[in-house]
Amino acid sequence: MRKLRASELAAFSYCQRAWWYQNQGYPSENQTQLSGGTQFHRAHAANLWQARWLRLAAAAAAILALVLALLKVLL
Repeated sequence: MRKLRASELAAFSYCQRAWWYQNQGYPSENQTQLSGGTQFHRAHAANLWQARWLRLAAAAAAILALVLALLKVLL
C-alpha cells in the first residue's frame, strides 16, 4: 500500500492537474523551492531528534542525582 503524503494532498487541493503531472513523473518547474523545503525539513527533523535525546539525557541525569542524594542520606 502506497503512503499518501501531505504534499500530495496539498498539490491535489491546489491543482488536480499538477497532482496528476506529479504522479505521472513529470518534473516540477519549481525545483529550487522544493530543494530548499527538503533541506529545511531535514534540518528541522535533526533538531527534533537532538532535542529529544537531550531531554532524555537531562531526565537520566536528574534521576541519577536523586539516587545519589538518596544513597548519601541513607549511608
